[in-house]
Amino acid sequence: MEQKDDIWYIERVLKGDKQYFSHIVDKYKDIVYSIAFKVLRNREDAEEMAQESFIKVYKSLHTFKGDAKFSTWLYRITYNSCISEVRKKKLKFVSTDDVQISDEPEEMNFDGIPEENRALYVKAALDKLPEDEYTLILLYYFEEKPIEEIGEITRLSASNVKVKLFRARKKLYSILNEMLKGELYTIL
Repeated sequence: MEQKDDIWYIERVLKGDKQYFSHIVDKYKDIVYSIAFKVLRNREDAEEMAQESFIKVYKSLHTFKGDAKFSTWLYRITYNSCISEVRKKKLKFVSTDDVQISDEPEEMNFDGIPEENRALYVKAALDKLPEDEYTLILLYYFEEKPIEEIGEITRLSASNVKVKLFRARKKLYSILNEMLKGELYTIL
C-alpha cells in the first residue's frame, strides 16, 4: 500500500471523509503525548491534553494553510495548549524567551555510554530535564525538526532555540555523567 502524505489525508477529511483523520491521530499520537506528558508531568493530564489537541486540530483543520508542515502546526497547538493548562493551574513553567545568547548547537555523541544500556540511560536522563529543554531535545534529535521549525512550534527565536539546545545538552551530559559516576568523558 502506497504511503500518502498528510495533505492527502487532510483533504479527504475536509471533503467529509472523517475516518481519514484516524490516520493522522495514529501517525502523531506518540509525539503529541510525549510533548504533553513532559510539559504537564502527569500521565492522565497528558492523555487528556493529547486528546484535546487532536480535537482542536480536527475542529480547526479548515484553517490549516499549509504555510508550515502539518506536524509543526500540530505540535504548536499541543505545546501551546499544554502551556495554557500549566498557567491555568499556576504551575511553574520556565520561559525561554529571556535567553538572548547566540551559540551554535552541537551534535550529541553518546559513545561514552555502553551500547547495551544506552537507551535506558538516555531515557532516564531525559526524564530529569525540565519540560522546555526536554521538548527541544525531543523535537530536534528525535523528531529531527530544523531549528526554525522548532522556533515556530515554541515561539522562540532561532538563536534562543540554539542556546536552549546547547544548555540542554550540557545538562543532559551532567545528568548522564552523574548516573555513570564519572565514567563518561565525552558526550558533546
